[in-house]
Amino acid sequence: MIEAKGICKSFGGIRAVDKIDATIQEGAVFGLIGTNGAGKSTFLRMVCGVLKPDEGTILIDGKPVYETSESKQKLFYISDEQYFFANATPLIMKRYYQSVYAEFDGMRFLHLLEQFGLDGGRKINTFSKGMKKQLSVILGICSNTKYLLCDETFDGLDPVMRQAVKSIFIKEIEERGMTPVVASHNLRELEDICDHVGLLHKGGILLSKDLEDMKLNIHKIQCVLKKTEDLDNLKKKLEIMKVEQRGSLNTLTVKGSVNQIETTIAECEPLFYEVLPLSLEEIFISETEVAGYDIKNIIL
Repeated sequence: MIEAKGICKSFGGIRAVDKIDATIQEGAVFGLIGTNGAGKSTFLRMVCGVLKPDEGTILIDGKPVYETSESKQKLFYISDEQYFFANATPLIMKRYYQSVYAEFDGMRFLHLLEQFGLDGGRKINTFSKGMKKQLSVILGICSNTKYLLCDETFDGLDPVMRQAVKSIFIKEIEERGMTPVVASHNLRELEDICDHVGLLHKGGILLSKDLEDMKLNIHKIQCVLKKTEDLDNLKKKLEIMKVEQRGSLNTLTVKGSVNQIETTIAECEPLFYEVLPLSLEEIFISETEVAGYDIKNIIL
């Protein structure tokens, strides 16, 4: 289990991470989403022990991670910006990571290189962005660490390779209980694979919930009401996060149980109403708008 308790990190006068508390359970896919500059990459760098928090502690299975080799043996970090030794080939990087991780599977590395169509003797600086990302994923998987920290891992991969990487993740989770922590702006990708989601905004966590629980607690309602004052009554009785009106059609984003919401709306005897599922992207937009991150304020 990964535990972050009250961690803060500043760069100069900029507060990148502000008093984050988070718990990442074993054997689940934890998705980390957030606005630009929310602190996702900084958070991951502190979790893997690259950066030291200014305040707070990060524990890996109950032990500190910073300057603790035992904890770092359980982690592999795939950064957004890929780094490899100058003029290195995949085979050179294989030998390096074999010296770092005691459980590195060299035979599987060679097998996956072949499966992904990567030349082990070719210089990595001639690889495309997507090929470098594939190589990083292969190195991470073959290191056989308990936790795999991924910063924009799917960025740069074509649809076939994205599906291949997700399939490998699922296999590793099922067979050896690997725990991926995936930070991404691609919410559609996270929605496919994540069990739990943490939403960061301005360096802090707005919410951290199981994805299914999150979807069960927030709903989009479309309705046509008889009287204009019915909408005011709904605002008093329901926790409405957002209202959009197009003619007589009202679209409401509402927190709460669907049974309570439907009962309250039915009391107004609407001419029409229906409950629609929300995507992770819609939930993200709704939660960040409540926190003051509204696209209308950016565009207008």
